[in-house]
Amino acid sequence: MKTFAYTIKDEVGIHARPAGLLAKKAKEFESVITLEKGGKTAVATKLMAIMGMGVKCGDTVNVTVEGADEEKAAAEMEAFFNANL
Repeated sequence: MKTFAYTIKDEVGIHARPAGLLAKKAKEFESVITLEKGGKTAVATKLMAIMGMGVKCGDTVNVTVEGADEEKAAAEMEAFFNANL
């Protein structure tokens, strides 16, 4: 299991467009990718679950990656967060 924390820099947080990109990216991996913030969790492949978390700019999200390709998935997801959120 790999984990990393990321503080959202996008001024409107995780809204529809980046949430859709995030879900699409997460579907590329065999591993299960989970987001957690303030006691709420969401599987990263579920668009509505991500949006339902209400992540705003400045919030820190904990990302957990668990599965067969977790090394690659964690590295690519962290790069995705840095580039898009």
